[in-house]
Amino acid sequence: MLTRRQLSVVESPASAKLFLRGPAGTGKTTVGVERMRTLLKTGVSAGEMLILTPQRTLQEPYLNLIHSPEMVPGGEATPATVGGLARRMVDLFWPLAAEMAGFAHPENPPVFLTLETAQYYMAHIVRPHLDEGWFDSVIMDRNRLYSQILDNLNKAAMIGFPHDEIGERLTAAWAGEPAQRRVYADAQACANEFRQYCLDHNLLDFSLQLEIFARILWNDGSVRNYLSRSYRHVIYDNLEEDIPVAHDLLADWLPEFDSALLIFDDDAGYRRFLGADPESALELANLCNETVMLDESFVASPKIASLSTALAEVVYPTLTPSRERDVEDGVRVKEVLSVIPARFFPEMLEAVAEEIQRLIGDEQVPPSEIVVLAPYLSDALRFSLVNRLEARNLPVRSQRPSRSLREEPASQCLLTLAALAHPGWEIRPSKFDVAYALIQSIEEMDLVRAQILTEIVYRVRDFSLSPFEQIKPEMQERITFLLGSRYTVLKNWIEAYRLETAQPLDHFLRRLFGEVLSQPGFGFHRNFDSAKVAASLIESARKFRRAMEPALEQSNPSEQSEIGKEYIAMLNDGVIAAQFVSASTTTDPEEAVLLTPAHTFLMSNRPVTVQFWLDAGSSGWYERLFQPLTHPYVLSRHWTQGQVWTDSDEVEANNATLARLITGLLRRCRSRLILGLTELGESGYEQRGVLVRAFQQVLQEK
Repeated sequence: MLTRRQLSVVESPASAKLFLRGPAGTGKTTVGVERMRTLLKTGVSAGEMLILTPQRTLQEPYLNLIHSPEMVPGGEATPATVGGLARRMVDLFWPLAAEMAGFAHPENPPVFLTLETAQYYMAHIVRPHLDEGWFDSVIMDRNRLYSQILDNLNKAAMIGFPHDEIGERLTAAWAGEPAQRRVYADAQACANEFRQYCLDHNLLDFSLQLEIFARILWNDGSVRNYLSRSYRHVIYDNLEEDIPVAHDLLADWLPEFDSALLIFDDDAGYRRFLGADPESALELANLCNETVMLDESFVASPKIASLSTALAEVVYPTLTPSRERDVEDGVRVKEVLSVIPARFFPEMLEAVAEEIQRLIGDEQVPPSEIVVLAPYLSDALRFSLVNRLEARNLPVRSQRPSRSLREEPASQCLLTLAALAHPGWEIRPSKFDVAYALIQSIEEMDLVRAQILTEIVYRVRDFSLSPFEQIKPEMQERITFLLGSRYTVLKNWIEAYRLETAQPLDHFLRRLFGEVLSQPGFGFHRNFDSAKVAASLIESARKFRRAMEPALEQSNPSEQSEIGKEYIAMLNDGVIAAQFVSASTTTDPEEAVLLTPAHTFLMSNRPVTVQFWLDAGSSGWYERLFQPLTHPYVLSRHWTQGQVWTDSDEVEANNATLARLITGLLRRCRSRLILGLTELGESGYEQRGVLVRAFQQVLQEK
């Protein structure tokens, strides 16, 4: 049931252009979906509707309507991000854009790069310079170095300044050691070389796609007319998380729409480190006919709201102006905030698992209504807590978009089997890798039997796999004939493939999954998580191949195979780490307790009944990651060029980030917050972070 104010937006005339704003949990996205449904019922063609969001995961509520049975035939609304729209237009109007953008071969088709293929080409640009001593004062993984140079290019495109000004802007804001200025100069030189390489070879990374769309195509009358004729109605949700150039484009485009609904989340902007600009988003309200404010939360209880306000006032009073507190505030906070005290981190995790079991068993809280949050979900934390919950027969799942494909067990299994099937690659898996692959690929195979079988049948020197029938009878019985028969099926399939012409890696992985691993008796048959990872790996390998093929003189089978070898090498080096929506960022609320980093949960945009916050003393709740080659605040539209970034600016930004994070999380919490508090955090250090001190102050005042 919608409120009167919500209905006023939903039932507005088909010509209305509205700016809808309010805190999280006030039903803004619900209004967006209902507005879309109402427009369709009044005769608006679905094909004329454009649904914009900053990232694809936020489109889920609209996709549910688009794919529902109530949708009539005759067109489909277009869900898109501005980046996705830019790619479509560049692809469609390539002949128009290629020559004006300065590509060396405008007669040839473009090659669109993913994040991972862009890192691959960046690695080829930067690696020779590293051997020459560039970035010698920077200590970090090479893949992070490549990604930060790409991030600089993306920031320039998203903000709207020339890419050759990156180093100048970073240097002007630096007040530390002079050696850092040389690092910025090296990063600028690498960015320039990468951009020129892209222009010479018709390669388009995200920054180049966005620049061409915003600077060239958008200013062309034929492109503008095409977009204006295609889309007459727009719904733009979570625009506070989008980039300044997206807001500029919409500001120009808005007068040409028949109707518009722009949805803004107050006190948000969680993706500022990725270029989000709430300030420029808010300026779009001036271009709308009316601004509607929703302030009634359908999620957070008044008691949770009191806790949120109290914490935000302590951390960053500028975001939440101070108010006079009453006696009831203390009562409210105590009723919704619980603390699980412990000295050591494992002791606290055990208590958290017991409390989750009590909530599900005694209070009948659905598992999907419980989320466990931490600033970072490390492998150790995930393993420890998942094991404790599974030991209690409690359903649990984790969500870590930053986890690379190479770290997934299913990926390691597939890549090991790919190396065994392609001895010409000379990638020799260790016996441990092969045993691990057998555990993942054969159902009911355990570590002991896998190690025994591997020691007997696998020869590292010549990649050979011996038949199970040649093993001594006593060892066959120990391994069991059932597992032996499944191993034989896998071995025979690999040997049969070796006799064939080598195929592209993604084709090989599809066949391996479909013909063997997904069949009954094998490890991916009932394991849907592994199947999702396999789908992501196949998609990643396919995109890598498509980006690499134009660089080859001929796409013959041997070269296709070499692309697969190169892909695995880059994946193992950590250069390729892309994740896909289908595998890691789905917003479907499964019936399981969710373990996830705090920022990931925020961007899933769904509420829960109970939240657990762990490792509260960590600085990861508010401090940005160390990025010696870039700076998200300096490379923004609201930083005065030439102004020096000081320690006070850093503290101010950290406090604002933490206040927004606290407010955003608690606005997505219905009834309870449980704080896991230890004397020594996960890393073994005393809990002294800003978040811990804020909780201590709030509890003392109450």
